[in-house]
Amino acid sequence: MQPYLQQGAYVDCYSTQLPGLVTQTRFVEAFYMTRLFKLERAILAWVVKRPSTDAQATQLAHGSTDSFAAWNVERQSENQVLLCDLHGRTRSWLMAVAEEAGGTACTRLYFGSAVVPAASGRSGRKRMGTSFRLLLGFHRIYSRALLGAARARLLSDAA
Repeated sequence: MQPYLQQGAYVDCYSTQLPGLVTQTRFVEAFYMTRLFKLERAILAWVVKRPSTDAQATQLAHGSTDSFAAWNVERQSENQVLLCDLHGRTRSWLMAVAEEAGGTACTRLYFGSAVVPAASGRSGRKRMGTSFRLLLGFHRIYSRALLGAARARLLSDAA
């Protein structure tokens, strides 16, 4: 996400810790299959005509597709994936990292976003725009809710 920060993009990152080991594959699958994200998928299917399925979320998690809903894979490695929206304005980043806390294995899950400023008006200066500023509070709450929903799903699956 550092290159986007250097471009003047808005960048955020949220994290949570889970007991036990969770793979990146399982995290991505859980993230995109929560009820909350399925609502976003339905909205995207309607608004941008890019429907998506749980099977496609699984393909994304396993690295066997380069696109999912309104995003394309920009970069992917064993423990992280960076997605870019169809217009090139936003990025979503997911990463799972094994840790140890008090002698017990655990996993830290990360979810971050970047919003790249667009050239505006006649000047061509890059700026974020009014709609971005108006939606930023919602975005922050929604991002934490998405990560929390993925965490809850993973905990539920482990029980």
